Amino acid sequence: MIGVIPKGSQLPVVEEFFELFKTPWELYRPGQVYDVVIATTDEVTEVNARLLLVYGPNIKNIDERIGTRVTERREHAVISDDAASLPIYGEIATFAGSSIGTRCVGASCGIVGLRVCASESTVLRLGYDLFEEVKLVLANGQPVEHAHIPTLDIHIRMLRNWILNEGISVLEIPPAPAGHSFVVCLTHDIDFVGIRNHKFDHTMWGFLYRSTVGAIQKLLRGRISLTRFLNTWRAAASLPFVYLGWAKDFWEPFQWYLDIERELSATYFLIPFKGRAGEKVPGAHAARRAATYDLDELSKSIAILSAANCELGVHGIDAWHSVEKGRTERSRLGEITGEPVIGIRMHWLLQDANTPSLLEQAGFAYDSSVGYNDAIGYRTGTGQVYRPLGARKLLELPLHIQDGALFYPQRLDLSDPEAEKRCRALIDNASEFGGVLTLIWHDRSHAPERFWGDFYIKLVQELKSFGPWFATAGQVVGWFQKRRAVRFERTPDSTGVRAMSELETKEITSSLTLRIHRPSSATGDGKASTQSARVEDFCWDGKNAIDFSSNLHRMPQLQAPVPVL
Repeated sequence: MIGVIPKGSQLPVVEEFFELFKTPWELYRPGQVYDVVIATTDEVTEVNARLLLVYGPNIKNIDERIGTRVTERREHAVISDDAASLPIYGEIATFAGSSIGTRCVGASCGIVGLRVCASESTVLRLGYDLFEEVKLVLANGQPVEHAHIPTLDIHIRMLRNWILNEGISVLEIPPAPAGHSFVVCLTHDIDFVGIRNHKFDHTMWGFLYRSTVGAIQKLLRGRISLTRFLNTWRAAASLPFVYLGWAKDFWEPFQWYLDIERELSATYFLIPFKGRAGEKVPGAHAARRAATYDLDELSKSIAILSAANCELGVHGIDAWHSVEKGRTERSRLGEITGEPVIGIRMHWLLQDANTPSLLEQAGFAYDSSVGYNDAIGYRTGTGQVYRPLGARKLLELPLHIQDGALFYPQRLDLSDPEAEKRCRALIDNASEFGGVLTLIWHDRSHAPERFWGDFYIKLVQELKSFGPWFATAGQVVGWFQKRRAVRFERTPDSTGVRAMSELETKEITSSLTLRIHRPSSATGDGKASTQSARVEDFCWDGKNAIDFSSNLHRMPQLQAPVPVL
C-alpha cells in the first residue's frame, strides 16, 4: 500500500494519477505502516515506511535531516534516469554535489534526484513535484517538440522502478486487457464522403491543383513514383465523368475501409449537420469547415457500417463551446442510428479549457479530440484513456497518429520511410507501457490525390503482428471504465490488500490482469533489482473480491495465468 501526503489542492490530480498507475494507495494515515509513502508537502512528518519519496523544488523540513541541500531553482528542464529522459514543465530544483546520497535523477543543470539511506528506510528526494507535473500536462498538453515522449507513462515507470529497486513488490492492473500488451483504435473522420458533392468550390479547385501541379512537385522531390503520378493525373482527368455519374466517385470511403479493416471494427465520426461551419472558428478560412453531406444521405452506408459492428460518433461542430448545440448534435446522430450512447470528436479538433465539462453536460459518453494536427504523439503525455481536468465522468480517448500530420507539406511532410520510423516508435511505446494507440485516417486519404492508403494498409498489418486488441472507441473507453471501477483497500485485519470492482454488474467481460512485480532480490543500492524482476499475471473478471497478503503472495481465488498470445 502506498500512502500519499499531497498538498491540499492536489487531491483530484492524485486521484487521476492513480487511475493511470492502478496500484493500491490511500491518503496517508498517521500510525499506519506503509511500504511506500509519497509526499509533496513542504513539511514531511515522520512516517513508518520502507521507502519515502519526497517530491518538490521547495526546501523541505526533511532536507536538513537527511543531508540534502537545494542549490538552484529554475523553470523547465529535461531530466533522465538510467532508462529514459523526459521534460519537466514546472519548477525544478537541483541539489549540491556535497549532499548526502547517490544520484538517481540528473539533468544538464545538475543533480535532480538523490537516494539517501536513513536508518531502516530509504528516502528519495526529487527536485520536482510529480503531481504538479501531472496537472500541467493534463491541463496544458505538451508542446510539439516533446510530442514523441509519453511523459506521464514514464513518470509511472520511474516510480514503479524505484519501488522495485528497494526490494518491494508492486501490485497493479496494467492498462491493457488480459492477453494483450496494448489496444488499437482505428478511427475515421468523415469530412467529405465524396468529391461529387464539391463542384467549383475550394475543395474541387484544391484537388485539381494538388493532383496536377502538386503532383509534379512531389514527383520532382521523389515523394511519389511515376505510377502514382500518372494515377493522380488520371483521377483529375476523370472528374467530369464522376460528376456526370459515368465514373465511380474515388473519394467514397466506406467500402475501401471495410475491406481493409475486415474483422477490425472501426469508429466513424460523422458531421451531424450539412452546411454549418460552426461558431467561434479560428482562422481565415472558417467557412471551409462546413460539410456538404447530410446524414440522411448516408442511411445506406450507416446501415452497412452498423452491420459490420463499426461504431458511429459525432464529428462535432459547436459542441466544444456550447452545451445546447452539443445536445442537438448528439440527438441528431442518435435519431439516425438509434444508439443512446454516443461519443464525439470535434471537427478540426477545436477545444478549450471548458470543453470537457461542456461535452459532459451535453451527454456525450466520451471525447476523442485531444491530439495534434501538426505532429503525432502524446498531447497529454499518455497512451491511456483518462479523465480530463474539469470533467466528473467524461473520459478522453487520446489521439496519437493522424495521417495529415504525417504527410501534409505544411505539417511534418514525411516520406513513407520516415513516417514508418515515427509510427514504429509509438508502437514500441504502446508495447512497453500499454494503453491504446489511436489512429485517424480521414475519409479521402486512401484516394487521389493523397494516396495514403498503401501506407495505412502496411501500418495496420504491422499493428496486427503485435497481437493487440482492436476495438472501437466506445469499447476502448468502456474497458478503461471497468479498470477505473476497481478499488483497492486494506483487508479487514489490515494485513493485506483487497481488490474489488465497483461495477453494478460485478463482471468484467474483457478481463483485467492482476499483475505482481516481484524483485528477485534487494541489492541494497537501489539500482539492480529491477533488472531481474519477475512478473506474474493473472486474469480477473471482477466478479469476486481478491485478497492479497502484505507480501503479495498469490491468493487461491485468482484464475489461471494470462495466456501468451
